Amino acid sequence: MDQHIAGYADQISVLPGATISVMLSCEGIESYTAEMVRIINGDVNPDGPGFKTEPITAIAPITGTARAQTIHAGSFGMVAADSALELPASFSVQAFIWPTTPDKGEQTIIGRFHSGTRRGYRLGIDKAGALAFTVGSRDGDPVTVSTGVPLLAREWYLVGASYNAETRELSLHQLALSQAIPERHTSSATLAADRPAAIETSSEVPLMFAADYVGTVRGNTVGTAHFNGKIERPRLAVRALNFVEMQELAEVMPSSAARSTALAIWDFSVDIPGTTILDVSPNQLNGELIQLPVRGATGANWSGDEMSWRHRPHEYGAIHFHDDDLYDAAWDVDFTVELPANLLSGFYAVRVWHGEVEDYIPFVVKAKKPGQGARLLFVAPTASYLAYANEHMATDGQLTQLLTDKLHLFDNNDLFLAEHREYGSSTYDMHSDGSGVCYSSRLRPILNMRPKYASWLGGNQSSLWQFNADTHIVDWLEANDIDYDVITDEDIHRDGLSALAPYPVVMTGTHPEYISTRMRQSFEEYLNSSGRLIYMGGNGFYWKIAFCDSLPGVMEVRKAENGVRAWAAQPGEYYTAFTGEYSGLWRNSGKTPQQLLGTGFTAQGFDVSSPFYRRPESSDPRVAFMFEGIDDEVLGDFGLIGGGAAGLELDRADPLLGTPAHALVVASSAGHSDVYMVTNDEILVNAPTHTGTTSDLVRADMTFFETTSGGAVFSASSIAFSGSLSHADYDNNISHLVRNVVERFLNPKPFVVP
Repeated sequence: MDQHIAGYADQISVLPGATISVMLSCEGIESYTAEMVRIINGDVNPDGPGFKTEPITAIAPITGTARAQTIHAGSFGMVAADSALELPASFSVQAFIWPTTPDKGEQTIIGRFHSGTRRGYRLGIDKAGALAFTVGSRDGDPVTVSTGVPLLAREWYLVGASYNAETRELSLHQLALSQAIPERHTSSATLAADRPAAIETSSEVPLMFAADYVGTVRGNTVGTAHFNGKIERPRLAVRALNFVEMQELAEVMPSSAARSTALAIWDFSVDIPGTTILDVSPNQLNGELIQLPVRGATGANWSGDEMSWRHRPHEYGAIHFHDDDLYDAAWDVDFTVELPANLLSGFYAVRVWHGEVEDYIPFVVKAKKPGQGARLLFVAPTASYLAYANEHMATDGQLTQLLTDKLHLFDNNDLFLAEHREYGSSTYDMHSDGSGVCYSSRLRPILNMRPKYASWLGGNQSSLWQFNADTHIVDWLEANDIDYDVITDEDIHRDGLSALAPYPVVMTGTHPEYISTRMRQSFEEYLNSSGRLIYMGGNGFYWKIAFCDSLPGVMEVRKAENGVRAWAAQPGEYYTAFTGEYSGLWRNSGKTPQQLLGTGFTAQGFDVSSPFYRRPESSDPRVAFMFEGIDDEVLGDFGLIGGGAAGLELDRADPLLGTPAHALVVASSAGHSDVYMVTNDEILVNAPTHTGTTSDLVRADMTFFETTSGGAVFSASSIAFSGSLSHADYDNNISHLVRNVVERFLNPKPFVVP
C-alpha cells in the first residue's frame, strides 16, 4: 500500500474534560486532517443500519504535516553507561543460555558493543549459529573467535569467554548441560589476537543483554542483533577466568572466592514482576528491561518439582527475549485533544484522514458522575481487544479458512500488518522463534480495533469481532433511547466494585473472554449486592489474565493446561510474571463462567449461525416479562453475522460446571453445521462425534436466573447474538426480548430466588 495512516492514543479510557495525546505514522502522504467523532455503529454492511458516527463539533478539525514514525521492536536488557562498567584490560563474561533460533544470524547474548563503531566486546552467536566472542580493535576490524560448533535450539548451555590482555588471547567455552547431547556440542576455542583489543567504547554506550547498541531514537535506546531465547545468570569478571572458575561463578550462590572476581552478578530471579534487573554484587550495576521480554521463565536449574516461580524463584532466573517483542511504540506526539467537559459517555475516536486514506483511533469516555445520569453501564471488553490486537492468524496460515470453511477476505489493515510485523502481535500469534505471545499492549496502533474493520463480506454477511461487533450493541441502545455509560476492563481492574456499583444494570460486550482476578471479584461482589448483569456475548470469562500495575495498558496470559488456544505455555511457565497467579482457563482455578453467568463456552464454528428455539422453561412465570409481546417459537433466525443469532462461539448451561440449580434455560440453538466443534476443554477423548450435527454439546443456551441479593443474570450465550438486534429496523423478536430484559432489570423491584 502506497498510502497508509496508523495511530494510537496514550489512553483508552478518559473522563470528559481530559486531554489525550495522539501519535501518528503516515506513509505516502504529506498532510492529514483529524476530527473527533462519537462511534455509534461500525458495521458498513448495507443490510444493517449502516455506518454511524457523530462529529464532535465542539472540537475544531486539526490539520498537520504528515510524517512516518518507526517502531523498534525487539526486547533487551540494558545497564546504563556508567564508569563502574569500565573493565580492566583482562576480563571474562558468561551466562547460561537457551537459544531458540541459533541459525537466524548474528545475535548478541551480552556485551557492551557499538554496532556502528565496532568497538567494545560481545558474547554472542555468529552467522553460522556457533558461539562467538568479539573484542574491538584499535586498528581495523574487531577480533572474533568462534567455537565453530552450531548451537542446538532449545537446549541449555553454560557459555563464557575471556580476554587476557597480556597474551592477547581470546578464550571461548560452551558446555551443553543435557547428558543426551553429543559431546561434540561441548566445545572450547582460543585465538591469539595480532593486535591489542579495544574494549572501551564511547561513554553513552550501555551494557546490553540480548542486543547490540545502535544509538537512541526519540530518547529511547535502540538495539540490533537481537537474541532469541533465554538468558540466565549473566556475570562479568575482572580478570581472565578459566572455565572451571566460570562454572564456580555461575552458581546461584557463588562462593566468596568466586564473588571476589566479579564485577557484576546479575540475578534475574529477583523482582520477577518488575522490569528492573538486579546486580547482587556490591557494585549494584542494576539495569532495566526494554520491550517486555518474558519473565517467570524456567531456568537451566529448573527441577520440575515446583510449577510456580513464587515458590522457588531461584529456579526461574531466566528471561526469554524475542526479536519481535513490543510494549511501547514510543512515537512522538503529533497532537493533543482536549475533550469537552460536557461530553456524554460512550465510544469515541479520533478520525485521521487524507483523501480516501483514513484511520480511526478509538477510546472510551466515561461518565463524570457515574450512575447519576444513565442507569445502565456497558463494559467495553478491552482486555479481549488486547488479546486479539493485530492478530496474524489469517495471513500466517490456513487456520482461519479451516475454521470458517470459506476463503478469508483480507482487510487492508490485515495486509499492512502482514508486511509490518514490528507493529506487534496478539496473544493468538507466535513469536519469530515459535514461542507463544503472552503479552499484548495498547501503546501501539491496533489496526483490527477499528470501526469498519472486516465488517462486510458481501451479501448480508458481516464478520464482526471484538470492538466492531460491540458497536452493534451501542447502536441498539441508541436506537432504543436507552441511556448508558461506558467503561473498560482496565477501569474495573483498577477501581474494583466501585466502577460497577453506581449502576443497577451492567451489560457486557459480545466477547468478554479475558478477565483478571480483580475484575472477576468485582463482578461477583456486584451480583452479591443486588446487581443485575446482562451478558450479551459468548465465550465470556474464559481466560485468567493479569494486568501490570506499574506498566499501563498491557495484559498477560499464559495459555496453560487446556482450552481453545493457538499455542501452549511451556511446562513450569503457567504462572504470570506480573502477579504470580496461575493463568490459563478460569475453570482450572475452580471459577467457571457458569457460576457467574449461568453458561460457559462449549463450541465454536465460523460458517453459518443458527436460530434459538424456545424451551418449555420459557413459559415459566418467572420469565414472563422476557417474552411479553413475543409469540414466536423460533428466535433470531436472522442476523448480520452468519444469518442467525447463535453463532461463532456458543455457551451452554451445565449444573456440573456451576450453573445455578434454579436457572432457566429459556431457549437453545440447534441445527449447527459440522464446522462447529466442541471445545477441547470439554473433551476427554477425541472422537468424530463432537461436531454440530452429532453432539448435543454444540448449542447456545439462553439462560436466566435470580440472585439471593435481589439481582438477576440474563445470558445470551452467543457472540453472533448482537448481529440480530437491528434486523427489520430493530423490530424483531431478539430486539424485543432484550428490550424486555433491560426494562425489567432497570425496575428496582427485587428479583426473588424460587
